[in-house]
Amino acid sequence: MNNKEWEIIMGLEVHVELATETKIFCSCAAKFGGEPNTHCCPICVGFPGTLPVLNEKVLEFAVKAGLALNCGITRYNKFDRKNYYYPDLPKAYQISQLYLPFAFGGYVDIQTKFGEKSIRIREIHMEEDAGKLNHSEIRGVSYPDYNRCGIPLLEIVSEPDFRSSEEVLCYLEKIKLIFEYLEISDCKMEEGSMRVDVNLSVRKYGEEHFGVRTETKNLNSFKAIERAIAYESRRQIELIENGEKVVQQTRRWDDGAGIGYAMRSKENAQDYRYFPEPDIPPLLLTDDFILNIKKSQPELAEEKKQRYIKDYGLSEYDAAILTNDKYFADFFERVANESEEAKETANWLTVHAMRLMKERNISPKDLKLPSSSLAELIKTVVAGKINRTVGYDIFEIIFDGEAINIDEYINKNNLVMFGDISIIREIAAKVIAGDTEGAAKYKSGKTKVFAAFVGQVMYQLKGKADPNIVNKIVEEEINKY
Repeated sequence: MNNKEWEIIMGLEVHVELATETKIFCSCAAKFGGEPNTHCCPICVGFPGTLPVLNEKVLEFAVKAGLALNCGITRYNKFDRKNYYYPDLPKAYQISQLYLPFAFGGYVDIQTKFGEKSIRIREIHMEEDAGKLNHSEIRGVSYPDYNRCGIPLLEIVSEPDFRSSEEVLCYLEKIKLIFEYLEISDCKMEEGSMRVDVNLSVRKYGEEHFGVRTETKNLNSFKAIERAIAYESRRQIELIENGEKVVQQTRRWDDGAGIGYAMRSKENAQDYRYFPEPDIPPLLLTDDFILNIKKSQPELAEEKKQRYIKDYGLSEYDAAILTNDKYFADFFERVANESEEAKETANWLTVHAMRLMKERNISPKDLKLPSSSLAELIKTVVAGKINRTVGYDIFEIIFDGEAINIDEYINKNNLVMFGDISIIREIAAKVIAGDTEGAAKYKSGKTKVFAAFVGQVMYQLKGKADPNIVNKIVEEEINKY
């Protein structure tokens, strides 16, 4: 098998649960978890005679998403019934949008190692989520949990524009970031808030027609998506090279075993017997409704990054790191505003905070670092009251959430930076006089000994002097020999 001869063609269906307080068609809580079958009612499990009522917040969040993904918004749209039976779908149909989805024709720009690319979005539609089956391997049975029935979903359907798993992951990261900035979903893949179906086919480079595609359903981690794409593309190539045919089918990915397997033959729209949802009237979205949502849209990551570069003078690298997580960006702005030192704040966060977050395996959302304490610490370092080494030590104390008065802590622990030049010079002279051989080595070009001299001087000053001043004085004293 020579993968260089083959091109992978992919389109994605991304399902994102919306962070509304209640479900899409009833007043049940739309939150993750809870005891099985405790967040459901006759409406979301489909008892006869019940009537769904659209949650207006779902519509608002949906339009926010459509605008942020550069879509056109359908003024007249409606819901349809998608009919199928499965144990986690108690009413045997799902309310969705097939014929007139609320958004269409958008795009997402991504950046890969090969440059920028625009991924087209065919449509976005609103729908309700199904329930979940909990499998008991011991008893050999499955128990339905209907808590998830009726959770509001957006399904974002792309065109078949992806040619690599790198493009897929860049696209998903971009959507995830946009939705987090919009505050319409937490996109927690581990909780099922964001799930991905990958439609994949292969063809030889130069061919115009697409091959037969398969759909791998409900992938819920970036790692699983990458592995499933590699497996399925390899499987299809091997089939074709062995003279066999790829069968259009729906497939499941077992990430633990590292294999995919067929679930059923791939359905088409007619298999679901779609018809207009009789219990929900069509929606007519006015220009004013859409305009008001557009005016309320928050600043997204790319806009924020450009503002940081322009207004704060940050490098593109620092601005990108800070804006790649909404919580990190919000925290940065709080500290920068309090300290009035944006560049210093960016440095402390992108270097020292990132290092400690990595060591502790936490995300910006889990930061306990008090913004007011960090702002005070930054101002103290910039003012020259303490040196950076002492500042780093204090930073590690406050990083885990201990809010301290920086001035009081510095004075109590006698950490104020030592600034008497004459005493620094006297100590430096004694250190160098005690190692004239080292001074001679330095002057002959063996510069590594310089750090040892500086270290000895700083040790005698208990680390409380300005390293820049110590460096300057040590160099002056060495050059006297």
